[in-house]
Amino acid sequence: SSLGLLQLFTRSSTSLEWNLVWFSSKDECDIYAKCSPYAYCDVSTSPVCNCIKGFQPRNEQTWVLNGGSGECVRKTPLSCNRDGFFQLKKVKLPNATMAVADTGLGLEECEEKCLENCNCTAYANTDIRNGGSGCVIWTR
Repeated sequence: SSLGLLQLFTRSSTSLEWNLVWFSSKDECDIYAKCSPYAYCDVSTSPVCNCIKGFQPRNEQTWVLNGGSGECVRKTPLSCNRDGFFQLKKVKLPNATMAVADTGLGLEECEEKCLENCNCTAYANTDIRNGGSGCVIWTR
């Protein structure tokens, strides 16, 4: 579907209409891009979209009224050579259209490479088995 959900349809032999019999979504957070950039989805919170640490809703009232849909903005201006990162666990990775992978780098080298690029917004291991290896870097 346009929401990124896998759907199974059957066609009625009598009415020739398509009927939805199954879809893959388990919860709201399975919907592709449910939350805006710099936000994460958590079904145990209300609203389900939450700005990540260091960010806040551009307009708190609109954020609450619209169920967490809206833009998350930095609380403090970006300071390229003094900023750092914090770890997000058990989250789905963001869209990879603005990402570059290097399987030859470890996590520490990946962080160093990311910090060298003022457009870098996130980094992660490409393979988390056996302590992790490889590097994927997201830029804006």
